[in-house]
Amino acid sequence: MDYRKKIVYQSNYWYNDGLRKAQIRDMSGAIASLRRSLQFNRENIAARNLLGLVYYGIGEVPEALVEWIISKNLKPRDNIADYYIRTVQAAVKELETLNLAIKKYNQCLTYCQQNGEDLAIIQLKQVVASHPSFLKAHQLLALLYLHTGQYTRARQMIRQARKLDTGNEITLKYMHELTHQRGKQRRKPSRKKEDAVEYSLGNETIIQPKHSRIKEMAGQLAVANIFIGAAIGAAIIWFLVAPAVNQSTSNRLNDQMRNYSDQIQSLEAQVSAQTRTLDNYRASGEALEADTAQAQTTQDSYENLMTVIDQYDSGEYSDATMADTLLGVSRDALGTEGQARYDELTAEIYPNACDRNFSNGTDAFEAEDYQTAIDALSKVVRMNAGYNDGEALFYLARAYMNNGDSENAVTYFRRVVDEYGDSEYAEEAQTNLDTLSAAGETQTDGNAG
Repeated sequence: MDYRKKIVYQSNYWYNDGLRKAQIRDMSGAIASLRRSLQFNRENIAARNLLGLVYYGIGEVPEALVEWIISKNLKPRDNIADYYIRTVQAAVKELETLNLAIKKYNQCLTYCQQNGEDLAIIQLKQVVASHPSFLKAHQLLALLYLHTGQYTRARQMIRQARKLDTGNEITLKYMHELTHQRGKQRRKPSRKKEDAVEYSLGNETIIQPKHSRIKEMAGQLAVANIFIGAAIGAAIIWFLVAPAVNQSTSNRLNDQMRNYSDQIQSLEAQVSAQTRTLDNYRASGEALEADTAQAQTTQDSYENLMTVIDQYDSGEYSDATMADTLLGVSRDALGTEGQARYDELTAEIYPNACDRNFSNGTDAFEAEDYQTAIDALSKVVRMNAGYNDGEALFYLARAYMNNGDSENAVTYFRRVVDEYGDSEYAEEAQTNLDTLSAAGETQTDGNAG
């Protein structure tokens, strides 16, 4: 068996493993297996589409769309990913609800950072009600319930989270913590009943029930014996019983204090652990925002790239129009094949688009329409910063200067001097830099006076 067949075999093995886990809703395990499948063969369309479905099943719709868009780019025809994308895009109200739920979830993370757990709980209730498959919202709400001691509600949230993903480590960790907390609540100190009274008479020890007949008969003794017995009893209590009782009370109080100290230390450890978990969740929330933004950039880049490919193949669009769309593509967000196609298109489209935009920009500059000149020349600089040996940078800097934007003017004049110091524009750019610098110092002195 050659290496290619081995790689394909391994990719299919992990795809089947991910499929089995997805069927029993072990979504975390399915994601791990499917990602491993794609590591062996990134063009395994079935694995990529299934990964998108798994993400969709736990409420991670942006990640699902990214996987389906990549799948569609790898296999444009006869790909069920196209159906998934169209289905999601057609559900406008659901997309709006999803977008609002994600914004509220991110706001809840901010509340948690500001110790506003009550506000976060109220907001998260709305999130899980509007987006029931949002696993991370269920987990955060369960954590907040644990943190605030609402164990019954925490248990409900954890059950719902387990239905969404049976093998998620975070959910299982919260289940363990909940079981530990509820077990501590059930343990109560036992109480002993004192059902009898014990005392000594001579060399004999007498045990009698409380409220016995003997105690009632003691009142019938002679007055003298009562006084004598009372005096003797008082002496015994004073010299013998009281120290023992005091010692017993002291020991009991010391035991209670040790128990309370142990409980306090245990609670402090639990609070510390929960606080660390909450801090980790806050950090993961920030990472989630970054991942969501990256996923959106990737999605937009692929969509814009596919739009330009269709426009280019049709032959009905100008280079300037296609260039405007290409400027919305982030090359770093594309895969290897996407980057190669992007480079081919820019090599074909950008040169003519630069000429057209530079001409429009300089014409607008001469007509003193500086904002239009800035818009056109900015596109040239983004497509080819070294256009005409820095001429586009130079005109863009002059347009900013004449438009009253000294900060951007200094930025682009400085680029001309630093990057194209041997060009014919460098000397005049340096002169303009000196003029702007002197004007800035004069304004600063005027404000100080």
